[in-house]
Amino acid sequence: MSQPDLLDPQQVIHAPGPWTHRDISANGARFHIAEVGTGPLVVFLHGFPMFWWTWRHHLQDVADAGFRAVAMDMRGYGGSDHTPHGYDPTTLANDVAGVIRSLGEESAIVVGHGWGGLIAWTMPVLTPDVVRAIAVVSMPHPRRLRRSVFRDGLQRQSMYAVGYQWPFLPERSLMADDCARIGDMLRDWSATTQWLDSETELTYRSAFALWPTAHCAVEYHRWAFRSFLRSDGLRYAQRMKSPITVPVLQVHGSLDASVPLRAAAGSNLWVSGEYEYAAIDGAGHFPHEEQPELFRDRLLTWLKSIDA
Repeated sequence: MSQPDLLDPQQVIHAPGPWTHRDISANGARFHIAEVGTGPLVVFLHGFPMFWWTWRHHLQDVADAGFRAVAMDMRGYGGSDHTPHGYDPTTLANDVAGVIRSLGEESAIVVGHGWGGLIAWTMPVLTPDVVRAIAVVSMPHPRRLRRSVFRDGLQRQSMYAVGYQWPFLPERSLMADDCARIGDMLRDWSATTQWLDSETELTYRSAFALWPTAHCAVEYHRWAFRSFLRSDGLRYAQRMKSPITVPVLQVHGSLDASVPLRAAAGSNLWVSGEYEYAAIDGAGHFPHEEQPELFRDRLLTWLKSIDA
């Protein structure tokens, strides 16, 4: 059975909704955002292999709760600049900090999933002046992730990153058959696939098909894997020993097979501020997609406590 043709990437990246699309200049690049609402700023960061649209279920809810909700395409994804370099946590944290300032805000609450969660963990250490609090989804603290790889062996998430170290081949594989592997990964990393109907899968595959998104996405993984030996990676790991003093909400799917619960446990060792942990029942690696109502309720309760 043949698969439906991909949609126009620009069309899905600028999907209509209650939000407003615009571009923001920050940190020497241009970033696409979708925003709705007024009030204290909440910035949402997506993970691999997604784009800002992964937060579509939550932007209006957060805005209705009295916040200015902004979801951005991270460097190399969606409508943001696809630069040849800049896929290390330091540059990416400065990207988000620059977007916050360009939006006219002094600080923001940062919510990140996956790789976006890694940047959320990073910002209170490297860009503390612009972060009020962080909510991290499906991503251990970078020190805990590093320790887990060394002590527990290569996990499922680490295994696919190993294959991304080859030149050219990973990009070709991700782009093959109209980005069919993107749909496969979304299914494989989910505990339930009810959320991933044909239209949703086609949207993610179509956005990923915008070249050179595949190359940029792989560059995130190449830096992360090589960071175990490179001097910039070692410096980053050393800096991330600093305690995080802002409030932290850590959310994880109870059935996440990609980044298991045991890998996330212990992240609070690097948090000296208020810390809350929430396991979302029945969710895999994408709890905000798989169980949007459970995720929404937990996030809104925490956001209101921060704002209070």
